[in-house]
Amino acid sequence: MLHLVRLSILGLIAACGASTDSARSDTSRGPPPPVTADGHDWTRFNVDEWRSGVFSAPTNVTADALPKMQRQQVTLDGTVDASAIYLHNVRVGTAAHDVFFVTTTYGKTLAIDANDGSILWRFTPAGYNQWSGSAQITTATPVADPDRSAIYAASPDGHIQKLSVADGHALWSTAITTLPNREKIASALNFSRGHVVAVTGGYIGDAPPYQGHVAILDAATGQLLRVWNSLCSDRTGLLDPSSCGESDSAIWGRSGAVIDSATGNIFIATGNALWDGRTNWGDAVIELDAGATRILANYTPSNTETLNATDADVGSTSPAIIDASHVIQGGKDGRIRLLDLQAIGGTTPHRGGEAQIVSTPSGSGLFSAPVVWRRSDATWIFAADGGGTAAWTYRSGALTKAWSNSNGGTSPVVAGNLLFVYDTRGVMRVYDPTTGQLAGQLECGSGHWNSPIVVDGRIALPEGNANSHRTTGVLNIWRLP
Repeated sequence: MLHLVRLSILGLIAACGASTDSARSDTSRGPPPPVTADGHDWTRFNVDEWRSGVFSAPTNVTADALPKMQRQQVTLDGTVDASAIYLHNVRVGTAAHDVFFVTTTYGKTLAIDANDGSILWRFTPAGYNQWSGSAQITTATPVADPDRSAIYAASPDGHIQKLSVADGHALWSTAITTLPNREKIASALNFSRGHVVAVTGGYIGDAPPYQGHVAILDAATGQLLRVWNSLCSDRTGLLDPSSCGESDSAIWGRSGAVIDSATGNIFIATGNALWDGRTNWGDAVIELDAGATRILANYTPSNTETLNATDADVGSTSPAIIDASHVIQGGKDGRIRLLDLQAIGGTTPHRGGEAQIVSTPSGSGLFSAPVVWRRSDATWIFAADGGGTAAWTYRSGALTKAWSNSNGGTSPVVAGNLLFVYDTRGVMRVYDPTTGQLAGQLECGSGHWNSPIVVDGRIALPEGNANSHRTTGVLNIWRLP
């Protein structure tokens, strides 16, 4: 068990925390809008711990309602190059609210009233002024605690913090890297079995040294319980990156750690780096046990050296769990690989041996998270890249193309039996998932990795690009009239 120095609660209150504006705003605005008493929560990126991207609860957003939805553009003091999460009917300050939570690229986390767009509170990490406006950023989506009293968020100083839903103050803050200006928290946070699961990657340019790793934290105390390093994997704990003979192997797909809800096992994909099938696992798909103590399955493409040399890593997206024995894995090389977990099981190194390979929607790199929609007729897979959106059905261990188009997008979601895909050029398209027929579209601003959530009669979509290094941004909220 690892022992890491954490900021004390008193230190956190003195050094950083939530603004006190929210306490005043509750009284100055008059009675708050009515909350959704029988609503539903959207607690993390792509809905659930295995990142299906499918929201099965009623949304009250139909194809007929789309043209009637009214957009509010909420001005934020930071860019959210990620997704929002949402909790309905939670107490903030002295009143109940439906709340969107977002984390900006420079680590501010904001609670936003879903009914009127007001900022209820904001958490600002202690070192904000040191990196604000610089290239040191985070693009991680926060995750909510199942008890709905706290959320977990990342900041560019390499910390994960637990924030009170009631007022945004930090309950604990823990570092998951010893070199935050090299090791970036890019991917969405996850939560499973009382643990917060986070991963690290690198920054643009892959400046060494850094190593992608998986960090497991105790949600109650913030203690760092376990680290699995994708390079020098025979070493446990946080590494001094310069002490490992290899660098890179970023874990940076939008989903980050994907968790099998049945077993708790953790799936990750790594970026460019050495692969030797022993202690260095660059350009690989890895299944770890729930405690991140051992490898249960592993895979790298047969041309792993070429991928590494040409910056065509498979780690540009995270694995997607199709069923108990199969995952799919995209990559920068324009391919989506169907992998049989039994064929790649164990610690024996596995190169190649894919069950099937198909093209990404446009043949370009896949940087988004696929949707896995399990239905009685088949399992449906949806993916979008910079030049297209496509659907496949999965039956009897094989993928079959169902439809495709030339409209690009970020990570799609299925909600209310509609497929929502944000095109970063400034439009969100809504499709019939099984036919690909356009059901409607919503105009918005441009973006990068942002993706929507659809819940309780609302659609929330941040816009903007982390690489612009702006300290302002916009959250679009569409509501039914």
